[in-house]
Amino acid sequence: MTLAPSTVNTEAATAVDPSDLISFDSLLGSEELGLRERVRKYVREEIKPNISKWYEDGRFPLEIVPDLAKLGLLGMHLKGYGCAGRTAVDYGLAAAELEAGDSGIRTFVSVQGSLAMSAIAKHGSEEQKQEWLPQMAAGQAIGCFGLTEPTAGSDPSSMTTFARRDGGDWVMNGTKRWIGLANVAQVAVIWAQTDDGVRGFVVPTETPGFTATPIEPKLSMRASVQCEINLHNVRLPADAVLPDVSGLRGPFTCLNEARYGIAWGTMGAARDAFEDALSYSKERLQFDRPLAGYQLTQQKLVNMALEINKGFLLALHLGRLKDAGKLQNHQISVGKLNNCREAIEICREARTILGGNGITLEYSPLRHANNLESVRTYEGTDEVHTLVLGQKLTGVGAFR
Repeated sequence: MTLAPSTVNTEAATAVDPSDLISFDSLLGSEELGLRERVRKYVREEIKPNISKWYEDGRFPLEIVPDLAKLGLLGMHLKGYGCAGRTAVDYGLAAAELEAGDSGIRTFVSVQGSLAMSAIAKHGSEEQKQEWLPQMAAGQAIGCFGLTEPTAGSDPSSMTTFARRDGGDWVMNGTKRWIGLANVAQVAVIWAQTDDGVRGFVVPTETPGFTATPIEPKLSMRASVQCEINLHNVRLPADAVLPDVSGLRGPFTCLNEARYGIAWGTMGAARDAFEDALSYSKERLQFDRPLAGYQLTQQKLVNMALEINKGFLLALHLGRLKDAGKLQNHQISVGKLNNCREAIEICREARTILGGNGITLEYSPLRHANNLESVRTYEGTDEVHTLVLGQKLTGVGAFR
């Protein structure tokens, strides 16, 4: 395993997190620890005091976007064009802290940076990069990423959105669904079938024929926004197409960026739920003693902490591989599948320690568990990632 960073914090690690049983911080460098602390402080001071209200109201707090930009979190793993150029591990650490606040907050950074900005940075023209990336890194423009359709989720090759040539223009028609941020975005990266296969298009959302409608009501990701996009005779200039990629390889390279961040983010949600349960168990008295003094409660806490430690180790290992240019696609599936699956179980178990109080928004576990139902589904379901790994192990594809 390649866990050691190039510059290691050599001081003996003191557990910052109550769940840390293995001196995890000793595996991080001083810059990594500093970034994590800055994001953690912001989440502690600005997100956690407000998240229950945002969640209850079903509102994504657009007012935090400038703060996220000032922290350098928008497109933070990209280089140039006003982006921070941080490492994959830096991005992962930030994702964990943001999702400890709420999955909706981490999802915003993921959609903006790992999907929309990555698509333009990886596959766009120089003109497209110059026009959009500096604005998006500064939080002055919000982006969205239109791939999924009402009948094309796990199988994007069956998308029916189509862009046809009309003289020097493109004309696009179709429907996209479950598209994060679409109703507040200034630019959309839309993937569509063409006569030459799947292509990506940079679509300003003010273009006539582009309509984004929030999907409501929701039981999950309430402090976020997901939309259905309708594209009716959307006319685009010839240079709207992303010139450097064709086929599904284009969107998949962006999805892998987002999936990598999820491996970290979900562990942040799990850790936050664990901390709520641990704190509560020490204060709540039953039969004249705290819940923490009962063997079954301790078993729950230990099992949760073990999975959190293992999940963060896995995420860090994937991050070191990614920074070394050695991360393989199936390894991203390992992180996404395992850490989503374990995180949702941790959050549900944490709720049991809270008893009836755990169904209120005063405590985080059930909110996190509800959010993770969405996180577990998007960027590849459990089933899809299972089949990716099954093919890796057997050499036999079983998708059809």
